[in-house]
Amino acid sequence: MMNPVEMAMADAHAVEEVVLSIPEYRAAFAKAFPNERHPVTIENAALAIGAFERKLVAPSRWDKFLAGDANALTPEEKAGFIAFYRAGCHTCHGGPLVGGRLYQKVGLVKPWPNQKDLGRYEVTKQDSDKMVFKVPSLRNIEKTAPYFHDGSVASLEAAVRMMGEHQVERPLTDSEAKEIVTWLKSLTGELPMDYIRKPELPKSTGATPKPAGD
Repeated sequence: MMNPVEMAMADAHAVEEVVLSIPEYRAAFAKAFPNERHPVTIENAALAIGAFERKLVAPSRWDKFLAGDANALTPEEKAGFIAFYRAGCHTCHGGPLVGGRLYQKVGLVKPWPNQKDLGRYEVTKQDSDKMVFKVPSLRNIEKTAPYFHDGSVASLEAAVRMMGEHQVERPLTDSEAKEIVTWLKSLTGELPMDYIRKPELPKSTGATPKPAGD
């Protein structure tokens, strides 16, 4: 919210001033935080966004399978998960999000071809963080091309092959890569269309501050 480039907001106070200038937002914050004398704060805005984002879930057939429905996956998809597990992919891509829990070096067993972006090193300046990136979630991975931190790979199968070449101890065979992709597609969930429908936003008023830089 306070990124001066993306949001044109100078600081937290500027965000609060914009919200306070719009009556509908003041009413919504008062309803959401009824026990607070001054409900419009940057902290409460973050809580509201977090509450919204926690419901952005897309249950998939993989979830149904984990819940006990043995028929939720095809035999080919089950074989794909076994290939994924045997290759060691679950070491990083585990948990409810199938990833998204830790940082890992890309090019763990073979140097990554493009090293212009050094990952966390750009922030920490520690040599141990060179080429270290956050491991992404694999949920809905079928729908989120292009892949990797630099968006350099358009094909999901090509991305899987690169992971096999650079991250695990042995390259994946053609059949393993295809099987893993088959399983990954079972992670595609159903979008909550009613929940993400574009809302009718209240209009700015004459008291609404102009974006920073205008």
